[in-house]
Formats: sequence, structure tokens, C-alpha cells
Amino acid sequence: MTDATAAAPRPRWEALAVLIFGGAVIGLSPILVRLTETGPAAAGFWRLLFACPLLAAMTWRTSGPITRPSRLGLVAGVMFFLDLSFWHYGIRYTSVTNATVLPNLTPVVVTLFAWIFLKQRPRLAFLVAVALAVSGASMMALDKQGGGGLNPPLGDALSLATAFWYALYMLAIGEARKTEGASRVMFWSSAVGVPLTLAVALALGEDLTPATAAGWAACVALGLMHVAGQGSIAWAMGRLPTATASVVVLVQPVVAGWLGWLLFREHIGPLQAAGAAVTLSGVVLAQWVSRARASSPPAQRRGRG
Repeated sequence: MTDATAAAPRPRWEALAVLIFGGAVIGLSPILVRLTETGPAAAGFWRLLFACPLLAAMTWRTSGPITRPSRLGLVAGVMFFLDLSFWHYGIRYTSVTNATVLPNLTPVVVTLFAWIFLKQRPRLAFLVAVALAVSGASMMALDKQGGGGLNPPLGDALSLATAFWYALYMLAIGEARKTEGASRVMFWSSAVGVPLTLAVALALGEDLTPATAAGWAACVALGLMHVAGQGSIAWAMGRLPTATASVVVLVQPVVAGWLGWLLFREHIGPLQAAGAAVTLSGVVLAQWVSRARASSPPAQRRGRG
């Protein structure tokens, strides 16, 4: 993928395929975080630190020397830092069920923000698609029946806040991609979080470094996952409406559920399987609605890529 602004527009299906790929890759995140052998914020630090050199090289190759970050790039970086920190600690303090369900309210937040502040009024069918996707993700999580956690009220609050921070991150990325290339936006939105996550990890006395080679491998894999996953999402968001993208990336819990079954032999019950089907139905409906809308005069300016 490149950031060449003079390139001919890519087919819509290509952007959708890249977005689904990015969501599927990000589905690896909870597995890798558990394998890092570090604290929650420290895992976020290593993820961003290992990703930055690759993102810098990509930016240099596609856009030339790295210049100062834009305001939206800085905002995206702060929002993503908050997203990582709140979600990782939410996993620690509440049940797996709640830590999975509550962050998946992101599409609701994105749709409301896009509607109120960006004047991107959703169609009724799109709202139905959001409801389907979120309901399906909730059904999948409820079937996992996780433990109570160390402090469920605090963990629930942190997990719920994660949906808010990630929604703001996606909105900032979507707006930034209208004037900036994907690699440049991704570099700065990641670089901003490196010192912030390190400061939080040190302030909270977390285990900063893994104890084994396997832990280090998981940290490196988190960085590669970040480049491939979030980079693909950022690239696709320059070609798709923000609200649509926020629903499509709900393939993440589907992928995470199947990987848990394949790697850890986690049981997939009828409710979880039905939830996966409902989630994918919402994704398909959201894409169909937005595609029908795209055939009419565009309601929003398409980002350059």
C-alpha cells in the first residue's frame, strides 16, 4: 500500500477487504497481550515502540522525510494511548465477558459522534446494522462466562471508557486521512503513545520487561500486529465512511473467538456461534447500506490516499 495522492481511486471492495484484514489481525491483540509477561500499560509501550521503526520506514518510502505531526495526528495518538491503557486494565479488573462486550460499543459512539458533530446522518438500516453487530458481539462474549475479576465496577468503567476512546481515535483517523497519507498518520498516532504508555507503566510500578524469550517474542509480535492491523484500518478509512468502518472492524471478536478455540481449545457454544453469525450479518448489512448510499451523490468528502 502507498500514500500516493495522484493514484487512481481504488475499487471500494479493495478498501473493504483491507479493512476486514486489519480487523482480523487486530483480533490477535488480546492473545498477544496475555503472553507478553509485562504489565498492561507496558504491553502497550512495547507494541508502539516496536511498531514505530517500521512505520517510520513506510512513511519515508511513501511520503518522504517525516515532518511535524498534524493536530489530528496528535489527537489520534492521545486517544489511542488512552484506548490501550483503559482496555488493558479493564481486562485485568473485570470479567472477560464485560471487558469484551463493553469496548464493542464503539460503533454506537462513532455513529453518534459522526451524526452530531460531522453531520453524517445515518440511515435507519445502518442503525439496524449497528444494533445487529453489537448484539452479536455481546452474545459471543456472554457465552465465554469469564471470572469476576479483581474489581468489577472499576473494570467495567474502564472497559466502557475504552469504547469512547477508540471511537474518538477512529474519528480522528478518519478526518486526518482526508488530508494525510495512512503511514504518516499511523506513525504519529503511534509515536505519541510511546512516552505516555512508558510513563504510566513506570508510575504504576508495572513489570516493564518480559522474563522469557517467549514474552519478548509476544512484544515484537504486538508491534508487527499493530503495523499490519491498525495500518490497514487507517488506509481503508481514507476510502470508507467512518461509521461503516467502525462496524466492519467488529470482525475482531469473531476472529478472537475462533483463535481461542484453535490455539487454546476454548469451547465455542451455540450462543457464541450464533453471535458470530449475527455480527457478520450486521457487517454485511452495514456494507450494503453504505454501498447503496455511495451510488447516490456523496454526502461526505472522500479522503485522499
